[in-house]
Amino acid sequence: MYIFEIIKVAFASLHANKLRSSLTIVGIVVGIFSIIAISTVIEMLQTSIEKGVSQLGQNTFQIQKWPAVQTGGPGERAKYRNRPDITIEDYFRLKEKLVEASFVGAEQWNFGKILKAGNKETNPNIQVSGCTPEAFPTNKWVVESGRAFNERDFQSYSRFIVLGPDIAKTLFPNINAVGQEVTIDGYKLKVLGVLESLGDVFGQSQDNFAVMPLTTFQSMYGKRSRSINITVMAPDKESYNELIEIAEGYFRTIRKIEPGKENDFDIWSNEQILTRINDITSGVRIGSIVVAAIALLAAGVGIMNIMLVSITERTKEIGIRKAIGAKKINILFQFITEAITLSLIGGVVGIVIGVLVGNLAGSFLNATAVIPIDWVLIGVFLCIIIGVSFGTYPAYKAANLDPIEALRYE
Repeated sequence: MYIFEIIKVAFASLHANKLRSSLTIVGIVVGIFSIIAISTVIEMLQTSIEKGVSQLGQNTFQIQKWPAVQTGGPGERAKYRNRPDITIEDYFRLKEKLVEASFVGAEQWNFGKILKAGNKETNPNIQVSGCTPEAFPTNKWVVESGRAFNERDFQSYSRFIVLGPDIAKTLFPNINAVGQEVTIDGYKLKVLGVLESLGDVFGQSQDNFAVMPLTTFQSMYGKRSRSINITVMAPDKESYNELIEIAEGYFRTIRKIEPGKENDFDIWSNEQILTRINDITSGVRIGSIVVAAIALLAAGVGIMNIMLVSITERTKEIGIRKAIGAKKINILFQFITEAITLSLIGGVVGIVIGVLVGNLAGSFLNATAVIPIDWVLIGVFLCIIIGVSFGTYPAYKAANLDPIEALRYE
């Protein structure tokens, strides 16, 4: 019997027992669906997170009061909250010591601000940063028109501001924003430049922010009770890890941390953020695999049961086939193929539903749609393994039926 004929017979057998086959297939669908759906969402999130993290400059790391990814409970958060703020004085001391770095910048952020110009104003969701001139290269901010503020502007507390392109379009849709005046929290600032677009992350624009000299920012909002972030850029990839260790040692000295005591600050890089996020998502994925394994095991037992029942019902058919020359290997192959077909039908349905539901869930986070090809292939492979594993015993039993006894079966 040729392979296509065997598959045709397998489908005919499954069609003849639609209810029984459907119930067995459901178990496979649930198991494969849970793996594919969660893997799809995770891959969507990771793709968007990697895109967002990449906006931090290459070979760049940050020193912050808070860790990049927080996973602890209230006690853990209280520990970070009670750390002393990183001050602009800390920044100046580190910048003076860390001569090995290409750039050492500092920045502070304020959220939910409104910028106004004439009778136009932005939505109350603007991020405003006060930073040093070095923050432009460390954050990969490129000025498209006008210029960035310089050290002289920083030292003189200049009332200058550089706008993200979304803000410039909102406030100055028909004119060049450079040289215009904007108001924020009652303070008037002159637009010094407009940045190039940074694109989207999770479907959200990254161009809805504005930056001003850190000195100006702190004169407006105060510099106490607000920690700054220090951003350091290494000259090259080779010196990156070494520079992190050097910066950590210098900063421990600046903060007067005794040997043996843990840091009261965190250093994080693109790689560390991605590693931490991967650790979290790996735990979620392992949980989904455990659930899927239970469902697939139950489905496998269901496949074995339906194949045993099918063999009992088709005993006479098996006897006739053997009587006209069918070999044991033909019978064995036929029933294993039926088991694999049953498993693959459930797998394909589970994969399709999993990808659709996973992308639908990810779309609520405005993440880019993906198809997790590696997990799709793993899902197909699992279905084949389940079909072979749980179909072999029934197939072996069918192949070893005595043809005379089989022909007598009623």
